[in-house]
Formats: sequence, structure tokens, C-alpha cells
Amino acid sequence: MFVSEIKDHLTDKLIPFWENLKDEENGGYYGYMDYDLNVVKDYDKGCILNSRILWFFSNAYMTLGQEELKEYAEYAYHFLRDKCLDREYGGVYWSVTFDGKPADTTKHTYNQAFAIYALSSYYDATKDEEALNIAKSLQNVIEERCMDEYGYLEAFNRKFEPEENDKLSENGVIAEKTMNTLLHVFEAYTEFYRVTQDQRTGDRLRFMMDIFVEKVYNKELGRQEVFFDRTWNSILDLYSYGHDIETSWLMDRGAQILGDEEYIAKISPITAEIAENIYQRAYRDHSLLNECEKGVDNTRRIWWVQAETVVGFFNAYQKNPDEKKFLQAAEDVWDYIKTYMVDKREGSEWFWYVDADHQPASEPIVEPWKCPYHNGRMCMEVIRRMKDAE
Repeated sequence: MFVSEIKDHLTDKLIPFWENLKDEENGGYYGYMDYDLNVVKDYDKGCILNSRILWFFSNAYMTLGQEELKEYAEYAYHFLRDKCLDREYGGVYWSVTFDGKPADTTKHTYNQAFAIYALSSYYDATKDEEALNIAKSLQNVIEERCMDEYGYLEAFNRKFEPEENDKLSENGVIAEKTMNTLLHVFEAYTEFYRVTQDQRTGDRLRFMMDIFVEKVYNKELGRQEVFFDRTWNSILDLYSYGHDIETSWLMDRGAQILGDEEYIAKISPITAEIAENIYQRAYRDHSLLNECEKGVDNTRRIWWVQAETVVGFFNAYQKNPDEKKFLQAAEDVWDYIKTYMVDKREGSEWFWYVDADHQPASEPIVEPWKCPYHNGRMCMEVIRRMKDAE
């Protein structure tokens, strides 16, 4: 019942919604739909959003095998290749105009990572060597221009000169390094390694897992720290429940794909502890709280947090099938999603968030951060994992 409902949601709700946002005139996919379901056709197109759409259709094709899904992926790929890449200085822009001209020319490590993530999946779906070569070039950009002796730097101008990291900083701080960017570079390199078995990438995965274990993970509190200075000192007392449950399965997946038993043994107990802590601390009212800053919980139920919770709890159950509570929790959160998070209006998708009383916020349905990556991936991960378990 659980997996069949999720598969139906993918095929009947999510895929048609994003197919309908294809911009036939200017390429790519429209970058904004307001709460009232009005598409703003001349809104800037976020390159992260385009990468995530490329990832979504590539994986939907590999999951379902429908040829038209590959065509939608190709459409996103052509826009990324032709409009989002900076041919002069390298890397991917933060955003372009609706018709594909540079808009925000910030170069952010996070953004480069999502392009690598998407291009690696697209290569897996199509075996298009050009896409893989672009992914390799973007990895070179990260390794050659976005590093210091302590790890990955984040925010740069168009010429890769460092600038303030306001795009990945929140909660009143400006962080030189963030758990979030590290996690998604790790995620991107995991996918790149999966399709290439590239030795350098494997070494960088080990490097990032070491940072996770030694700098990001707080053993005393059983959580990840979120915002850091350049040398990985935490600068805010913040518990990001959504990122923790997402990390719990992405780190496991990276270690498993790398296939290094030493790192599997190093990572797995920590990710199990994170999942257990999230279950105890943040799993309330059939859903997951957003975060906890300085001891105060934010009770909004954010769309992507709920999606990652389903996968994270399902992963924890698969690691330890005797812990039925995690499977029950994954199914419970899915029930919450379909009851409260999914927008039942025709031509819509998921709400951005609902409050503690289950009332939706009047936030956009699509904007540069609101994408088919988290909820689409939730569907495809559950389908894949159930298939693998058969």
C-alpha cells in the first residue's frame, strides 16, 4: 500500500506538474509559480532549480522507463549546457533571466555541486559523454577554485573571488562554511563516483566523511552543527532536524557506494544515532519539526523536511529491520504528507510548509529553491528500496 501510493503520487501528481512547467519558447522550465498557481513566465530561472529538474527527470526515466521522461531531461540538460554555464570564467551561474541571459553571476560551490549531481544522473540515463565531461569540468572548478586547507569554501563572484556567503547563511549569521554545502558536495560526488568509479572522487568522499565525523558531527549532542567559521568552529546553537535526517541516509548511501568497509564502519553508527535522535526529538504529530535554535523549536512542517524524513526513517529501518518503529514512522509521515502537505488543487504540487495547526502558508509553489528534487527523490528512493528488498 505504502509503495504503491507513493508510485502513484510520482506518476499522477509530481511528473505531470513539472512537465507542465516546460518553457517551450525560451528553453528550460519556468522559475516561479505563486501560491495562487499563476506562472510568472518572465521570472529569472534559478540554475539550482534547473539542475534539480534535470536530476528529477533523469531519475524518473531510469525508475519508470518511459521514453518521454528522457526527453524532458534532455530539455533541462540543453538549458543547463547552453545557458547556465559561464563559458568565460567557468562554473555555473546562480541564475539566468527567463530567456537565458546571465542574471545573478554568483558562483557558489553548492550550485556547482547540484549541476554535477544532475549531470551524473543524466549521463547514467543517456550515456551522453558530453554531459559527463561537463560534470568533470565542474568538479575541477570545485577542487581548484573552491578549496582551502580546511575544506570547501562557498561563495564567490563571477571570477571566483571570495565574497560573503549570504545565500547559504540563515538565522542571522554569515558562515564561511556550512554543513549544507558540504553535504551536497558529498551527495554530488557520490553520484559522480557511482557512474565513473573515479579514484580521485573516492578520495574526496573519504575526505568529506572525515570532516563530517571530526568537525561537523557533535558527539555530545548527537547532532550536526550547521554554520561554521573557516576552520570548522560552530558559530550558532542550531539543530537542523531536516538536514540531520537527510544526512543520515545520504552519508550511508555514499559510504555504501564507495564500498570502503572502514568508512562504512565509521559512518554507520553515527547515522544510526542521528536517526534515533531525530525520532526522539523532532518526530511529533505524525511529522517532523523544522529546527531548534538556542533550545526553541520551530514547529513549521517544511515540505522538503517531511520528504527527507520518509527516506531517512525508511533507511534506518532497513539498517535494522527489528526496529519496526522506523518503518511505521516513515509510513506515518507519508500519511501526513498526503493529508496536509500535498496541495489538492488541480495544477499544483506541495505546499511550501504548513503550520502546527496544519494550515498552509501562502508561499510560492515554485521558486528557485522549491523543486521536484526532495519529494521526487522520496518517491523514487522508496520505489527503488522496495524493489531491491523483493
